[in-house]
Order: sequence, then C-alpha cells, then structure tokens
Amino acid sequence: MRLTNGFDISSSALTAQRFRMDVISSNIANADSTRARMVNGKWVPYQRKLVTIEPNQPTFDQVLKNAQSDAPTAGEGVKVTKVIEDTSPFKQVYNPTHPDADENGFVMMPNVDVLKEMVDMISATRSYEANVTALNASKSLISKALEIGK
Repeated sequence: MRLTNGFDISSSALTAQRFRMDVISSNIANADSTRARMVNGKWVPYQRKLVTIEPNQPTFDQVLKNAQSDAPTAGEGVKVTKVIEDTSPFKQVYNPTHPDADENGFVMMPNVDVLKEMVDMISATRSYEANVTALNASKSLISKALEIGK
C-alpha cells in the first residue's frame, strides 16, 4: 500500500462529486426548457440527467499481485460510469398562451423537479466536503509522520 493511496481515493471521489454537481446544475438550469432537442421534427423538453458512480474495480493483474503480497490492500476509489436520462414522464402544464402549447392548451414541461435537484445538490456537496476532510486528514497524517524523522 502506497503512502498516497488516501489522496488517490479522495481525489477520485472529489472529481466524481464535482461532475455530479455539474449535472445537477444543468438539470436546474433547464427546468423550464421545452425545446431541448428535436425528435422526428418535433421539439422535445429537456430530460433530467442522472449520474452513476461506481467503485473502481481492480484489474485481474492487480488482484493477483495483492493476493501474492503480504501488504494490506486499499480501496481503488470511485469513477463516474455513465450519465443516464431519467425516464419519468414529462409534466403537462395547462398554459394556452405558451408558444409550445398543443391544440388543447397543454405544454410538455421537463421532468425536472427543482426540489429533488436541490436535495441531490446538498448530498453531493456534503460528500464533496467529507472527501475534502478526508484528504486534509491524510495530508496531516503524512506531515506528522515526516516530523517524526526530524
């Protein structure tokens, strides 16, 4: 196990959570976008995006080397595996004066719930802060270990 494994793990989590916050920000910014993309000649509202984060899986070679050594193994961190679109239905809002209203006066609005997005943003922010704390703790432990040698 390397001395800087804690840095690698925390930095991968910081990167993943920052990307998650970027996607959430995009969802909030497009919460009222009724013309996000064109499908079959018709405009379709923005569709909420979700981030999938999974642990990094070690390769077979790494697992074999770890099994052969007596040193304890550390985690590998996390990575963003994909960004998926939420398949929940669009919201129908009655607004006959809207330029995208259908013949009955209904407008298809994005499936973005700003309240859910804010809860997700708070969760991502707290995860980010926890990883910054872990990174600072690793840095402090390493500096204390270096002071022992003086």
